[in-house]
Amino acid sequence: MSEILNENAIEGHPARYWHALDDGRVQCDLCPRFCRMHEGQRGLCFVRAVSDGAVVLTTYGRSSGFCVDPIEKKPLNHFLPGTPVLSFGTAGCNLTCKFCQNWDISKSREFDRLQAQATPEMIADAAVKTGSKSVAVTYNDPVIFLEYAVDVAEACHARGIKMVAVTAGYITPEPRTEFFRHMDAVNVDLKGFTESFYKDLCTGSLAPVLDTLKYIKHETDVWLEITTLLIPGKNDSDAELEELTSWVMENLGPDVPLHFSAFHPDWKMTDIPNTPLETLVRARKIAINNGIRYAYTGNVHDPEGDSTYCHQCGEMLIGRDWYEINSWKVETGGNYTGNCAKCGTALPGVFEGPAGDWGRKRLPLQLEAVPA
Repeated sequence: MSEILNENAIEGHPARYWHALDDGRVQCDLCPRFCRMHEGQRGLCFVRAVSDGAVVLTTYGRSSGFCVDPIEKKPLNHFLPGTPVLSFGTAGCNLTCKFCQNWDISKSREFDRLQAQATPEMIADAAVKTGSKSVAVTYNDPVIFLEYAVDVAEACHARGIKMVAVTAGYITPEPRTEFFRHMDAVNVDLKGFTESFYKDLCTGSLAPVLDTLKYIKHETDVWLEITTLLIPGKNDSDAELEELTSWVMENLGPDVPLHFSAFHPDWKMTDIPNTPLETLVRARKIAINNGIRYAYTGNVHDPEGDSTYCHQCGEMLIGRDWYEINSWKVETGGNYTGNCAKCGTALPGVFEGPAGDWGRKRLPLQLEAVPA
């Protein structure tokens, strides 16, 4: 699962989680692919490569672009609602999803399109200057640029900025511990709920992702939400949705929010139609019937499916229309807690004061152009 390049030397930042093999190759231990590479080769992710007998990260300090988004777009509905998040990614991915919705970034091998000089300190400074409450590593999977993501997190935490990851969770146990130790919130993309789906459409495996989900929920304090992109005829059957939501209920509990998002034809799956709203509504209903308290629809206009309700009394606590918050009935207290304003029942998540008013704005930016 590696690729020979026609280059004599590869420049990059020293990477962690690898070891030398007896046959002269080097094995990357970051993710379950365990790419075995000769000198001058890159792993399947394309950004971790062997140079002078060691693995290096070739995209450290370089980004495919920066944008200030609503936090709900990650999607995170129970983490500082209504606030702006400075989002960025790099290039490459350790999965090969045929339905990738960000393929121009995750499949990119054109490094000259990446912005240079995006140091961790510059990113943290940009977050402060734009009023962002958090920084998200997203667009492509951040586990493949772990060293960069961790350094950005440390710089952000030093400035009082929280750190968010959007990931498929395809990572091995040792680096997983380091990566999530530096995160405050994460949305894990649970792509389907069968090994055949992961094998045939992602050239990956479901089991490591489920292990990651259980690790985050039970062994960290990271706020966790989950997204599944529902693809017509591939992972949207009642049986699979029953199995997925039952597994979440039994292994993670009722308070982990589930987002069911609509697929649109892209990358190598342009022959499949858009996911109809009815499918997302059906998935949400199955989740709720199986005990999940917070289930959402995404990528469609569905104010009911966007909104947050008290599981005890049924009060609408956070009303949403797309990414716009139009109703707020959450009482916030210390330690980022929230409660139903009507009956006092706790609302799981991370809340700070009233909802933010960022709305649905999307602000692309260049770091050097951020106003002082």
